[in-house]
Amino acid sequence: MAATLDDIDRAIVGALLRDGRMSIRALAERVRVSRANAYSRLDRLLREGVVKGFSARLDPAQVGLATSAYLTLKIEQNSWREVREQLRRLPAIHHFALTGGDFDVIALVRVPDQAALRELVLYDLHAIPGVRSTRTLLIFDESPGELAGEWTPGEMPPM
Repeated sequence: MAATLDDIDRAIVGALLRDGRMSIRALAERVRVSRANAYSRLDRLLREGVVKGFSARLDPAQVGLATSAYLTLKIEQNSWREVREQLRRLPAIHHFALTGGDFDVIALVRVPDQAALRELVLYDLHAIPGVRSTRTLLIFDESPGELAGEWTPGEMPPM
């Protein structure tokens, strides 16, 4: 069940989306509430799981992961749990999801180069019991994937 957010909560979330490193003081000034109110609201948003945490966004190429791709997998029926556990063990996989449609799983992978991508697909993924086939979609350019940008209170954040 979704949390109930009022306009101030939405303003806090929007401000944090723009700058997750801002101080409580700056946050309070930005949304026009007291520091105590901003602190207690942020604490509640964290407790309720609305805000999951804070992180840095890195440039994959700058940290040695210059090749990115989406991999789609078709898996055997009823093998999702086992496949999921094996995918979690592969550090090159940054995100994956069970889907409906033409394929069963989609995964975002980041590796140093095409040789590492080839090894991941041909040796690591195809060695997982339950994986029937894969498809590789190379990423040539991308935009930030997080909810970002301006968020007007009362509206959904931009996707």
